Amino acid sequence: MINDDDLTPEQFNICRLKATEPAFTGKYVNCKKIGIYHCVCCDRALFDSHTKYDSGSGWPSFWQSIEDSITENIDTTFGMRRVEIVCSQCESHLGHVFTDGPAPTFLRYCVNSASLLLRETS
Repeated sequence: MINDDDLTPEQFNICRLKATEPAFTGKYVNCKKIGIYHCVCCDRALFDSHTKYDSGSGWPSFWQSIEDSITENIDTTFGMRRVEIVCSQCESHLGHVFTDGPAPTFLRYCVNSASLLLRETS
């Protein structure tokens, strides 16, 4: 696990203060590389790149998380009811999950790039 002092200001704001990066600005939005996406704070494996898809939302989107890697919390900020997703190991804020994704899960894990670290595989 990295120390919060090692996070960039953007990573700290998103992971610890639950901010959101602007749409279409994250480094992984259009990434097509193969690998596993990890939590930038604790290195827990969160998403396999094979479950990533272009949702058009402006954030990296996945239709499935790695088993037991994500915890869901109800988020009622901004007058909405959404489901926040956090790392199950360190509780870092990742983004939200929605039920408008593709088959087979019909889920869209909408994730901030700043909360992720892609470990490429060949």
